[in-house]
Amino acid sequence: MGKKKNGKTEFIKWFGPVLDALRALGGSATPKEITEWIGEEHQVPDQILNERYEKSGVLKFPNQLAWARQYLVWEELLATSKRGVWALSPKGWETRLDQKKAHEIFLKWVRIQADLREGKESPNEVEKIIANQEENELDSTNTKLQLSLIEILQNLSPIGFEHLCGRLLREYNFENIEISQQSHDGGIDGYAILKLNPFVNMSVYFQCKRYSGTVPTEKVQAFIGVMETNKRSVEKGLLITTGSFAKAALDIEKNNTKLELIDGEKLVKMFEEVELGVKPKTIYEPDMTFFEQYREKK
Repeated sequence: MGKKKNGKTEFIKWFGPVLDALRALGGSATPKEITEWIGEEHQVPDQILNERYEKSGVLKFPNQLAWARQYLVWEELLATSKRGVWALSPKGWETRLDQKKAHEIFLKWVRIQADLREGKESPNEVEKIIANQEENELDSTNTKLQLSLIEILQNLSPIGFEHLCGRLLREYNFENIEISQQSHDGGIDGYAILKLNPFVNMSVYFQCKRYSGTVPTEKVQAFIGVMETNKRSVEKGLLITTGSFAKAALDIEKNNTKLELIDGEKLVKMFEEVELGVKPKTIYEPDMTFFEQYREKK
């Protein structure tokens, strides 16, 4: 999980900010909302926000927050959730964590993990766990699915990716989908109609970009320019990518109600929700908090 800083794993510094973010966001939020709040509140540079692990390609920063969440759940500061929403427990609402307290929580649960694995607390096992969490991303089914699916999407042909995005939009009740001819699409890859109800339709443009990194903000600005000057008037523009967007681009989105940015993380979730091209898989993992109550019973 990144390199050590002053003898501490890097993700520990986000224990307190995760609690702060949830308090600021009303007690519950999605991982993306928490990531954006912490990134903005702590002025995390785009370089850090979009940095990826070399081996897996998984984004480091959201993954560090996922590790922080795991420890906060074990400490019963966050409630468990099966729907991808992080929420404060009553104890979490009242708890403020500085780096010292966060490190104490981390060591407590590392020792418990070592104890449960070996039947007793072993210094060697503690070191193994710490080393593993410094060097590896959180091993979750979501992470594995995002990596493999993103790799597949990034290796499609440009026109193949456009048609697949059109298919995905159909799964979300879009109709009359047209894929533009490359030679004269003017930067628009397709058109679609979303039927909101029996009386109201919404017309959209969409553009599809297979990126492994950050989409340049000028590409977002250019897309807006094409929307505004195109002869066909629409209510919404969807910019879909397998990569990510810089904070400047997200700020543009916030100030433009006609623009919707769909990054790789959101794109994967869209495929998951309608089970398009993916198969669900259930994995059970031990609940550390549950087994802790039995650890020292004689």
